[in-house]
Amino acid sequence: MKYPSGIKLNTTKTISYDNRGMDLEEDINITNQYYLEKGIAFIYKKPTPIQVTKVTYSKRKAIIKEAYFKEPSTTDYNGLYKGLYIDFEAKETNSATSFPLSNIHKHQIVHIKNIYENKGIAFIIVRFNKLHKTYLLFAKDLLSFIKNNMRKSIPVEYFMEKAYLLEEKYIPRIDYLKIIDQIGGCYEKE
Repeated sequence: MKYPSGIKLNTTKTISYDNRGMDLEEDINITNQYYLEKGIAFIYKKPTPIQVTKVTYSKRKAIIKEAYFKEPSTTDYNGLYKGLYIDFEAKETNSATSFPLSNIHKHQIVHIKNIYENKGIAFIIVRFNKLHKTYLLFAKDLLSFIKNNMRKSIPVEYFMEKAYLLEEKYIPRIDYLKIIDQIGGCYEKE
């Protein structure tokens, strides 16, 4: 484009498709906010418990200089939906072939197992970034895989067979409660 002063403006833009999607946690937070605003469900991100050991004060601001984790956190999210207790962990992987079990800590697996055994709805949501696919895998199938396999990762084929593919939309971003409704609120995939 030429302007009267003779200045040329470069109007060609390079569009990068890297990181065009939001990260999984942000997508879930947006979804949960939608559920809250519509009165559909009350699902919250759990804060990680920390112990502050050193603070400095500057211009009426407290600045944390040193802190440590008080205890291991359980899972990322919990809440209520239609009288059902829901508890889940959200993870991403850049692998196109499997989800490393090292991404979930042993105490988190124990927590998921406890929720499942007490009739709560427990699951993990895993996003395979390279595949642009997000799955919901219920506790029953996660625990079954861990119990019956010596592998250190869950193959993507297991997700394709046992998990539910979550469609990404504008609003709600990742409607994982649609899966709960599809299975009638039970926590096991038939």
